[in-house]
Amino acid sequence: MDDVLSTPVRSSVVVDAPIDRAFAVFTEDLSSWWPPEHHILEGELADMVFEPRIGGHVYDRGVDGSECRWARVLAYDPPNRVLISWDISLQWQRETDPEKTSEVEVLFVSESPERTRVELEHRNIHRHGEGWETMHSAVGSPDGWAVGLARFATRLQGASTPNAS
Repeated sequence: MDDVLSTPVRSSVVVDAPIDRAFAVFTEDLSSWWPPEHHILEGELADMVFEPRIGGHVYDRGVDGSECRWARVLAYDPPNRVLISWDISLQWQRETDPEKTSEVEVLFVSESPERTRVELEHRNIHRHGEGWETMHSAVGSPDGWAVGLARFATRLQGASTPNAS
């Protein structure tokens, strides 16, 4: 494996919000910040759901009531950490084989009572199999996790400009 591409994709953002609020918006209000064009549901997206428990799922719900479960909650430690599987294949479809999925860990670090650093690491991307580099490039691109975290910061801070990397 190429050492550069086999490394995790990391992105972070600092938001002017208490840690509890940042964690709650990230998990409980996923639809308010996740880029709506970034879903794998067949039909029109109505909502995104994060089930707040180990063993729960993250899924898209269509306006027609259909659902697409694209992640499993592997760790849930409010307000500090969440770990989900990335059950999305290289063809941007739901991956049903857990051996071919990667992980996304999100840490929430209080920098002050009103300021939180959110650190995201998407790792084990090579587990997606031959061609995994395309997934790495996609989630690591400016249109990948960086745009998601920028939207998250904007959601928390209103119209202010987010500081995402």
